Amino acid sequence: MKNHGLLLATLAVALTAAPAFAADELALAQKSACTACHAVDKKLVGPAYKDVAAKYKGNKDAQKMLEEKVKKGGVGVWGQVPMPPNSAVKDEDIKKLVAWVLSIK
Repeated sequence: MKNHGLLLATLAVALTAAPAFAADELALAQKSACTACHAVDKKLVGPAYKDVAAKYKGNKDAQKMLEEKVKKGGVGVWGQVPMPPNSAVKDEDIKKLVAWVLSIK
């Protein structure tokens, strides 16, 4: 039940911190297993989505760069815990998820 409460809290933050499409994008993140390591407002295994958005704010190359990072995985930007590749996630879904993460304030 603890995870259910965390999920509801994360959803509430996402809905208030991001554009109207946040509920759909959060559901897509859950379906794609992103939320196993990431949350909207706090670090889990990987960085919080809001921290990613802040780090890349104003970076015109962020969308494309992060799409590649999500697809291929990587290590070193946020510490030594590797992000596994997400090659099973459709490219159009990755594009939506990255755009959503970058929109979070």
